[in-house]
Amino acid sequence: MSDSNVFLKAVDIHKSYTQGTGELEILRGVSLEIQEGEALAILGASGAGKSTLLQIMGTLDRPNRGELHCNGRDLLAMGDEELSRFRNSEMGFVFQFHHLLSEFTALENVMIPCRVGGESIKLAREKALHLLEFMGLAERHQHYPNQLSGGELQRVAIARALVRHPKILFADEPTGNLDSQTSGKIQELFFRLKEDMKLALVIVTHDLTFAARFPKVYRMKDGQWL
Repeated sequence: MSDSNVFLKAVDIHKSYTQGTGELEILRGVSLEIQEGEALAILGASGAGKSTLLQIMGTLDRPNRGELHCNGRDLLAMGDEELSRFRNSEMGFVFQFHHLLSEFTALENVMIPCRVGGESIKLAREKALHLLEFMGLAERHQHYPNQLSGGELQRVAIARALVRHPKILFADEPTGNLDSQTSGKIQELFFRLKEDMKLALVIVTHDLTFAARFPKVYRMKDGQWL
């Protein structure tokens, strides 16, 4: 593919943290290109640096050194407020633990990105209900997180990640907290959503079986590609 098809491009990403009197190096010059609509998995053991890379690519963290471009835009040159608006409209995130707000219903949780983005309550509600119905949760939309199963919680989290129709979905160990049967259903859902919504899909996992389903797999160890 030509460079014109590249949606997100990370170049020579370095990340370290101060630890005592020294530096703990997490990422050691990692580069990655993600094409429009591409599905890829990043595989590695705990501590390999894969979650840190995902957070940097998703603009949730900044590198110590390197470049990050999306559709030709220099993301690291943006201020925090501009970057927050960009992330809210262009990117979706799903984590191992759903991070739903316990005081809000499933519907209200899914509406949050729309409201943060300035959409009306009416439109946010319509979009959230449509996605929850697609997820098979139409009858559960008024339930609170403590009234939902693990699989239902993750489907609500996925709906929240997609409610603003992002161009890329990042998922960090999205099935790591689920039983094998529920995990399989969530995996199927990711691939269906990718095709239906024409998403780029980036999954971070240590699950070999899940990773094997992706057309492209990157393996990471000690902050570098293998």
